[in-house]
Amino acid sequence: MKAVTRIIFVDENGDKFFGEGPARLLHLIEETGSLNAAASSMGMAYTKALKLLNNAEKNLGFPLTVRAIGGKTGGGSTLTSEGEAWLKKYEDYRDACLKTNSKLYEEFFGE
Repeated sequence: MKAVTRIIFVDENGDKFFGEGPARLLHLIEETGSLNAAASSMGMAYTKALKLLNNAEKNLGFPLTVRAIGGKTGGGSTLTSEGEAWLKKYEDYRDACLKTNSKLYEEFFGE
């Protein structure tokens, strides 16, 4: 038996707009330099990934990425400084919650 903690952010209607999926997508954008490549490696359609990012950006109030349309010179995506800071803050918060949850689990259910 174990307890699972998932950290998600929801809007005023209770709709999820950020969690592990978007965080992973942002990391893959950092690695690949491409939203399309990041989405593809997650088995996600580009349009779904774009919608996910747009929804997160709308709720956060700042852009997470800068996207350049493809063409002769090719496109690409990079994280904005706000996107990098948000991702770090999200992961630090998530890790702190997981650590605290682990301590609480031991306190309540430990042997």
